[in-house]
Amino acid sequence: MRLKNKVAIVTGGGSGFGEGIARKFVAEGAQVLVADRDLDAGLRVAAALGPAARALKVDVADAADVRLMMETAELHFGRIDILVNNAGVGHVPQPLEGLPEDEFDRITAVNMRAIYLAMREIVPRLKANTPGVHGQRGVILNMASTAGVSPRPRLAWYNASKGWVITATRACAVELAPAGIRVVALNPVAGETPLLKTFMGEDTPEMRAKFLSTIPIGRFSLPEDLGNAACFLCSDEATMITGVCMEVDGGRCI
Repeated sequence: MRLKNKVAIVTGGGSGFGEGIARKFVAEGAQVLVADRDLDAGLRVAAALGPAARALKVDVADAADVRLMMETAELHFGRIDILVNNAGVGHVPQPLEGLPEDEFDRITAVNMRAIYLAMREIVPRLKANTPGVHGQRGVILNMASTAGVSPRPRLAWYNASKGWVITATRACAVELAPAGIRVVALNPVAGETPLLKTFMGEDTPEMRAKFLSTIPIGRFSLPEDLGNAACFLCSDEATMITGVCMEVDGGRCI
């Protein structure tokens, strides 16, 4: 029960890594708002998790939706202790000069602008929280990627967006540490999620083997892997950890 009495928002919580994080958080005692643009997916996860979870349809790139997400969590659960900025999008492998402008705009909106919007809303709320263990008032966890550390070719603009997340995480961690707010990130390798096919271009045994050959442990990351790592970083066991962008990658970035 490492997250007992904590309230968390998990964006993109209706599938993939977000679902894994939401499930682990509830198992560890947290109450969770499952925010997802696919309301049916969010409702499915929330129903499976029981009364500790609630679903909300949210476009994380829309300022009004993000504000409503915060207000809903406060109204239903009373406060917010943890924000997980997990929602993200990718693009199919292609030459960097070939990505259509509207796809580039979508990547920057979901992978970058959404974090800015969420931080703008959550930080004043966390600063107002009563200090807990070692003066901690809250935790923000961003979903970055090994793509921001060791870029794969033909995914240039996705790589760049995740590099931005890593730098934003570190910059915000330094600024918010005196206020008792920790900011951390996870860098997963390609995982068994709905985005896997997008990153590979095609889901074939040959393409899977090619990707797996770059991961020393020899498997893709699972939602459970990210849930376990997120739980530790967001718990009171990690009150001395901030600005860390933890690889959950089976050794790919070594």
